[in-house]
Amino acid sequence: MEFQELTEKEYIDYWENHPLKTFLSAIEISKLRKKSGWETSYVGVKDNKKIIAATMLLSHKRHFNQYEYYSPRGFLMDFHDEKLLEFFTKELKTYIKDRKGYVLRIDPYVIYKERDIDGNIVEGGVDNSKIVDKLFELGYKKVPIPNMEQVGWMFSLDLEGKTKDEILKEMHSSTRNKIRKAEKYGITLRELSYDELDSFQTIMDETSKRKGFSNRKIEYYQDMYNLYQEKVKYLVAELDLVEYIKKLEIELEEKNNKLSKLDDAKNEKEKNNLTTEIDSINKRIEEAKAINKDKIILSCAMFILINPEIIFLAGGNLEEYMKYDAQYILQWEMIKYGIENNFKKHNFYGIPADINTHPKDYGIYEFKRRFNGYVEELIGEYELPINCFYNIFQLIHKIKGDK
Repeated sequence: MEFQELTEKEYIDYWENHPLKTFLSAIEISKLRKKSGWETSYVGVKDNKKIIAATMLLSHKRHFNQYEYYSPRGFLMDFHDEKLLEFFTKELKTYIKDRKGYVLRIDPYVIYKERDIDGNIVEGGVDNSKIVDKLFELGYKKVPIPNMEQVGWMFSLDLEGKTKDEILKEMHSSTRNKIRKAEKYGITLRELSYDELDSFQTIMDETSKRKGFSNRKIEYYQDMYNLYQEKVKYLVAELDLVEYIKKLEIELEEKNNKLSKLDDAKNEKEKNNLTTEIDSINKRIEEAKAINKDKIILSCAMFILINPEIIFLAGGNLEEYMKYDAQYILQWEMIKYGIENNFKKHNFYGIPADINTHPKDYGIYEFKRRFNGYVEELIGEYELPINCFYNIFQLIHKIKGDK
């Protein structure tokens, strides 16, 4: 085995065909980080001139002329090969030390223990505890969940070998109903152009204030648009109110005609149900007319498309239009897109850790769970101390109260 620097092309070719690849280990991330002063290098291990391990290393200068190194979702290798992991770690440590690095951070795209839809560990399922044990043995230190930079828990839905009808049937009944209602009343999706990203930003800003999370600046979404190009989609769900009102009025007329033909004595229960439905339709017509617009944007979503998975990276809703449940049709249309374009997985992405304890933001998991699927817990983020400055920085962070 031989450790060496790789060319960008060598890394791309290896990344493209590796099962652990994701958008965070793509070279686009290095270009995004470059704007914040990060530098990039590519290193790997070759055996008989064939790459068997590789990673993208991002670095930036911290205090005392020392560098922090980060391998986003790295490494790309078989983590079960302990000799390879040991060799790669040893060589990386030397490589980084020679370049005044004090730490290497990694957050591998590797599942820890297989879990079901409820977050329970699957008996006899995937268990990568030995990988974690080996990392500890090699000197890596686990980063606590609150300090992790990337998502540690996800919710995913397998698409491979399934039809749209099968996936729809396996969803929670309320989700199917909301999807069918959205289709019935003509909620449509539209992909935003670069010049329309302010619409996406507006919805995300409102959602972040309502939900209490920090939204990114529009420059991030613009950069991601330019960098990932066809690999990223910014979608909005729209409702044509003119057509929506017409459909409601047709439905109202049908209900009224049906009601007029009912016998008061024999169909009291059905009559009461129809009366309730008519009242509801009238209310929706009044609400739609009060908006006084021809078309409105309801929700938005950002998806990263890198085979084998589609990742739902960000999304939001305008509070006044949440009753239209447009976020469900956004997910469903992309699930269908994934099936049609041979993606293996629809990744709803981040959920709170340890969901069995019903943590804060449990509702995020509940929404995603209703589409069916399973919980994925990654092995987490780790730091490999390189030199004595690591402990000095840890002390500084502790005094400052940050990471």
